[in-house]
Amino acid sequence: MRVLVNVKKLGKRKNSIMQVPYELEGQPTTVRELIVQMVVVCVNDYNVHKESKELLKNLSMSDMEEQAESGKISFGVNYGEKPADLEASVSNALQCFEDGIYRIFLGEEQLQKLEDEIVLVEDCELTFVRLTMLVGRMW
Repeated sequence: MRVLVNVKKLGKRKNSIMQVPYELEGQPTTVRELIVQMVVVCVNDYNVHKESKELLKNLSMSDMEEQAESGKISFGVNYGEKPADLEASVSNALQCFEDGIYRIFLGEEQLQKLEDEIVLVEDCELTFVRLTMLVGRMW
């Protein structure tokens, strides 16, 4: 099943949201299953990209200017040695959802609990919003 995830593109000049298609293995029926399937897809993509021995791409001046606006200029290479751990990533994603670190919207409806039932259709629109603490420290 294909879903479209809204992704915000960083940068002062181009604060735009684009839809990125993701192909899920099955059709999730709960919020928990949706999170697990999204994490599986993202971890697999990360690990495949990490294993590929691509040449570094050249950055154009416009690429560098756009990346500078978001605060970091890079070639998009992760120099870490370890691949992403699927089990740990799934556990972390579920815990973060329960703790309110991020929210998920299916269309315009906010998904509230892990066990809530959902109905996904082909090319439905999903939005993941990471919440950020503005002030203070927890410890």
